[in-house]
Amino acid sequence: MAAGMLMPMVRFAVDPVLKAEEGGDFVATKQKVSDLTKDPVKVDFTFKQKDAWYESEVTNIAWVYKDDAGKIVALSPTCKHLGCTVNWNTDKEHPGQFFCPCHYGRYEKNGQNIPGTPPLAPLDVYPFKEKDGYLYLGKAQPRKEA
Repeated sequence: MAAGMLMPMVRFAVDPVLKAEEGGDFVATKQKVSDLTKDPVKVDFTFKQKDAWYESEVTNIAWVYKDDAGKIVALSPTCKHLGCTVNWNTDKEHPGQFFCPCHYGRYEKNGQNIPGTPPLAPLDVYPFKEKDGYLYLGKAQPRKEA
């Protein structure tokens, strides 16, 4: 009789862990790949995140552009110093760079940290793919050094 009462509770606690994930590793954005230029644009994207049995909708940001070779570059906006959000071209003294207003961190357009500023590592990069003309982004990853 005790097992009959406990089984539904165990099932409730374990079910979210055993449930298969849907949708894969990439999240669709509203950004058309054909509209990307050499100037970084802020791309917002939303996905559902599951924490055990609680599901929430999360909105993330990426800075995306095409480099001189025409290859897509997707950078995380999270500063590697203390996690503030960087913005493109907002520091009038240093135009054409990503700037973190919290502690004056700076990054080159390619996400490389500028020596002498607080960040000690480059911005993370998003893996990406194109599907039906739209940009899909994966989970941000630390840059692999050459």
